[in-house]
Amino acid sequence: MDGIDIMYFAIIGIVALGAGILIGRSMIAKGNAQKEKELEEKAARMIKEAEITAENIKKDKILEAKEKFLKLKSEFEEEASRKKNQIITNENKLKQKESHLSKEFENVKRQEADVKELRDNLTAQLEVVNKKKAELDKFNQQKVSILEKISNLTADEAREQLIESLKSEAETKASSYIKDILEEAKLSATKDAKKIVLETIQRTATEHAIENCVSIFNIESDDIKGKVIGREGRNIRALEAATGVEIIVDDTPEAIIISGFDPVRREIARLSLHRLVQDGRIHPARIEEIVSKTKKNIEEEIVEIGERTVIDLGIHGLHPELIKMVGRMRFRSSYGQNLLQHSREVANLCATMASELGLNPKQAKRAGLLHDIGKVWPEEPEKPHAILGMELAQKYKEHPVVCNAIGAHHDEIEMTHLISPIIQACDAISGARPGARREVMESYIKRLKELEELGLSFDGVNKCYAIQAGRELRVMVDAENVSDDRAGQLSFDISQKIEKDMQYPGQIKVTVIREMRSVSYAK
Repeated sequence: MDGIDIMYFAIIGIVALGAGILIGRSMIAKGNAQKEKELEEKAARMIKEAEITAENIKKDKILEAKEKFLKLKSEFEEEASRKKNQIITNENKLKQKESHLSKEFENVKRQEADVKELRDNLTAQLEVVNKKKAELDKFNQQKVSILEKISNLTADEAREQLIESLKSEAETKASSYIKDILEEAKLSATKDAKKIVLETIQRTATEHAIENCVSIFNIESDDIKGKVIGREGRNIRALEAATGVEIIVDDTPEAIIISGFDPVRREIARLSLHRLVQDGRIHPARIEEIVSKTKKNIEEEIVEIGERTVIDLGIHGLHPELIKMVGRMRFRSSYGQNLLQHSREVANLCATMASELGLNPKQAKRAGLLHDIGKVWPEEPEKPHAILGMELAQKYKEHPVVCNAIGAHHDEIEMTHLISPIIQACDAISGARPGARREVMESYIKRLKELEELGLSFDGVNKCYAIQAGRELRVMVDAENVSDDRAGQLSFDISQKIEKDMQYPGQIKVTVIREMRSVSYAK
């Protein structure tokens, strides 16, 4: 192929390329024109749809605005109508009030005129009454003057005679009436008093508690008796010295007898024996230790008994010291009658009787429980127990009614309250029950106490116990201050003073015990 052919083909190629480009452009221009037309038509359709939508929205908004306007207009018209009706109603009420006030005003004016007329009439009548009163006074003076001339008495003398006559007649009638009332009152009072006392006694159930002077300590076997006695009797002597009672170990099977007039001592001895037997170690040092602990336990038990008693009786606000004294009553007796049982019975009797008489049953019950409280206070034995009990009640801020009832129940002081004779009567009722008391027991205990106090009055005496029903006085002395020779002399002096100052049956053995102990500790 030569160069001309190549050129020819190149020209043809170029021409063909140009023709292709022209044709392509023509086709693109034609396509673009069609697309623009379609777009224009689409835009025209959208504009038309938008116009239609806008028109619909416009119509809806116009309709909604019209509805709202009509609704607001209707509400406004209703509110305006309501207010208008209210205004009309208020105007009608005001018109009615004005009419009512005008009528009342007319009535007031009419009443004022009537009052004025009435006042004028009363003034005229008062003048007439005053005139008639003056005439009546003048007539009375004339009448009195005439009566004075006739009777030769003045008006004051006649008045005095009339008063004396009426007074004498009234006194005669009154004395007769009072006499009838007193006779009737005496009959009914005696009957009512018997009824109240009988009802009180019947409503109060109690047991007869008689105190004994011995306690029985039961043991499992008689072998324990040897341990209790100890070598050469040292254990039993130590126990008697520590407790102040007599320990009787005889042929009674499975029993040890504890003898002593003081219930507290007997109880301490019984509990101490129980602990010693359970422990098994019985010797003088252990005995003293156990007795000391038992005494502390008894003190706690006394407080517990007092608290339980006041709770059972429903008594509140009692001082702790008085509660402790109430507990001590459990271990005291009055003519053989247990003091706590007696006081509880008197308290219940007093409360019942006070209720029957319409008095305060709580104060009566309180006074009944505390009426013998002076018997358990050993510091001032020379005072009567009623006075001592009253002073203790005053010391611990008891009510004056309670204090007077305690002090007056044996007539040591004057009774100032109605509860006081009730306490006295109930104390007599409790003590007068058949089998409630034994006079011999009281005198016996009093004699033993005096015997112990006589022994304690000597110098150098630490403890003093009356045992064997008062036939022996056991005296423990201080070994450092009392020698053996002095112990013998002391025994003689005490026996001589007993012969001189006391009355007693038979004879009294005076035993002075002087024990020397030396104690040291290995550290």
